[in-house]
Amino acid sequence: MAMNVQSSGDEPSVMATINTTPLVDVMLVLLIIFLITIPVITHTVPVKLPNANNIPTVTKPQDITIAVNASGQVFWDDKMIADDSQFLTMVEQQAIRVPQPEVHIRGDLNANYKAIGHVLYELQRGGMVKVAFITQPDQSQLGVH
Repeated sequence: MAMNVQSSGDEPSVMATINTTPLVDVMLVLLIIFLITIPVITHTVPVKLPNANNIPTVTKPQDITIAVNASGQVFWDDKMIADDSQFLTMVEQQAIRVPQPEVHIRGDLNANYKAIGHVLYELQRGGMVKVAFITQPDQSQLGVH
């Protein structure tokens, strides 16, 4: 440890300050030791890794959007569905596709639950597995007041 001594006239006073140079030197030596020893500590078993082949991705079929308005009318994308048998036939034709497309149901806020439930029932009868509901995000969570 080093000390600075000031001599000013009559009585010499001792100013004790911490000399950080040895501390920095020790820290640098420890850092170098750790940098040298870490690769030695890390052990891996030598293996020959296989090469990856590029497999073309399967294109995803277009999603089906089914809308139910407030009066209970059902729309397949933009076309109105006249009756249940036509709807069931359309569902069955899409259900056999591989991969099966997703069905997105957009129900009006004022739609009767019975109409939405009937659409779900027909989708289940037709064999559709991937069904999702489209909703409006909560405005309070988006920070919009």
